[in-house]
Amino acid sequence: MNLDLAKIRIKNLRLRTYIGINDDEIRNQQDVVINIVIHYDAKRATDTDNMDDALNYKTITKAIIRLVEDNRFSLLEKLTADVLDIAAEHPWVTYAEAEVDKPHALRFADSVSLSLSCTKGD
Repeated sequence: MNLDLAKIRIKNLRLRTYIGINDDEIRNQQDVVINIVIHYDAKRATDTDNMDDALNYKTITKAIIRLVEDNRFSLLEKLTADVLDIAAEHPWVTYAEAEVDKPHALRFADSVSLSLSCTKGD
């Protein structure tokens, strides 16, 4: 039994980007809220207490911030898929999930969200 399976959660990363297909969405940035879950085997990190043996969530977060702030997206699906690609990029990652909320996208709803996940084989 492996007791070192880690689950990293990046919660409520609030960013602004251009997302949507309506004229006002194309002209004006909107808020998005991103949540990420990443699973990886942290055995080396728990044994050594060395940063080089751990998955660096700060590096992952900075890459997601660059992606979101430096691009334009028509669809929530594309934005979420691109965020998931970054979350799952490291070879140690065995599972990743990305959820992107678009607050106030619908008049009577707090937000609309889309989530995607992937499992990587051995």
